[in-house]
Parts: sequence; C-alpha cells; structure tokens
Amino acid sequence: MKICVTAEGNNLEANVDQRFGRCQYFIFVDTDTMEFDAVPNENVSGMGGVGIQSGQFIAEKEAKVVLTGKVGPNASQTLQAAGLDVVLDVSGSVKEAVEKFKKGELQPTKGPNAERKSGLNS
Repeated sequence: MKICVTAEGNNLEANVDQRFGRCQYFIFVDTDTMEFDAVPNENVSGMGGVGIQSGQFIAEKEAKVVLTGKVGPNASQTLQAAGLDVVLDVSGSVKEAVEKFKKGELQPTKGPNAERKSGLNS
C-alpha cells in the first residue's frame, strides 16, 4: 500500500512534520517494500489554501493513507473527499510511524485537529 507521511526531512529517519499543509516534505512509502520517494512540499510558503493544495497533490500521487500531526478543516475536507484515510497526532521518525501503522497501532480518524490557518503559526 502507498502511504504519505509529512516529514521534516527527506528520508525515513526524519521526524514526522506536525504541519500538514506546510510540512517540509511528503514522503510516499510503499508499506510492503519500504521503498520511498521524498518530495519537497511546494506549498510550504504559500499564502493560503496550502492544505487544500497539499491534499490534492497527495491524492494525485495515489496514496491511500496520510500520517501527519495536525490537519486543519479545509485540508481535512479535501482529504476526505479524495477518499484518503488520515492518521493524526503522529510523532517520531517516518520509519517508526510507518512501522506502527503496519502493526495496526495507528488508526485513521475523521475531521480536523487544528484550527483554520494554524500552520502559519508554526
């Protein structure tokens, strides 16, 4: 399965970035092989709508699940509309997060866990 993890760096040892729309990288991981592709987030310094744009980007990359820290209302709606499962309040390294997900220790949730435009304050 292809999942996406928001990350502070471009490898599996990087910490999970707590900001969804303004994360530094999106790391797409194949949970079967642990092969990954780290993509810099072009929306990191956008003026507005970055959660929506980031959600659309992940959907275009055909990920099925997103592991992240916080998601605002607009991003949450976009991800839900695209049919993606979202796991919130994830911390640790990308590799640790993926392993926990594979073991069933992390479960998808519905709805946002951050205020609108909260990524601007981080």
